[in-house]
Amino acid sequence: MSSGTPLGAFLRARREAIKPHDVGLPEHGRRRVPGLRREEVAQLAGVSADYYIRLEQGRENSPSPQVLDAVARALKLNAEATDHLNRLCLTASQRPRDWGETDVSEQLLQLMNGWEHTPAFVIGPALDVMAANSLATALHSGFEKFDNLARMMFVDPAGREFYQEWERAAHSCVGEIRAAYGHDPGSPRIADVVAELSSQSVEFAEIWRMHDVKAKAQEGKHLKHPDVGDLHIKFATFVVNGASHQQLVVYQAEPAGPTAAAFETLRAMATGKV
Repeated sequence: MSSGTPLGAFLRARREAIKPHDVGLPEHGRRRVPGLRREEVAQLAGVSADYYIRLEQGRENSPSPQVLDAVARALKLNAEATDHLNRLCLTASQRPRDWGETDVSEQLLQLMNGWEHTPAFVIGPALDVMAANSLATALHSGFEKFDNLARMMFVDPAGREFYQEWERAAHSCVGEIRAAYGHDPGSPRIADVVAELSSQSVEFAEIWRMHDVKAKAQEGKHLKHPDVGDLHIKFATFVVNGASHQQLVVYQAEPAGPTAAAFETLRAMATGKV
């Protein structure tokens, strides 16, 4: 997915995204690199240039928490990106052992299927749809397949019609995969999804190279279904107990509002009662 180590690729991308004036450094003279030089990051972090270069090249395997905090401050990383930086430094033995693809529990399936008026589905680290109730399936019926949120976003033509704030949603989508990658850089499934989408979507490849990290937010969404039109939803996500790599996503509509009515129409269509 990238050259060098995951840590080095992340540091390079974040260094190149910062302009000297963002950190109070002069910009005069010709600069051969976008963003900051390695020596400038080292100066801002209070470490030697040689040490930072080794860190970025993957030749320093055990940086202290103090050094990582200093580098995070130098690169102006937010809390999510700082957590991601620290996760990239973990050894394989320090990573969660249950981070992988497993079946969705029967109890969770029963719970989702009992929510007749609420779309709900479970996603994995690479945004694969692992399970969904009937209303969630009806909500995404305009897509060729309801199988992977990233593929639906970037490759399926229906994505740009469905996600009305497509650019924001696209950046969030990639940021979520990047966050999952920090938990398990060796994940074959994440590697496969990133390789597939990078070959099929220039936009995905460009956003992936930015190394932005974003956990699934609790923001509203503006969607548009081909049969019931505009939908303004709120949603929440929950880490599944006993399967920390799974997330339960639940969509909600304002009671008695147009989106709630649209959900009822979708439910009736799904059950053949229209």
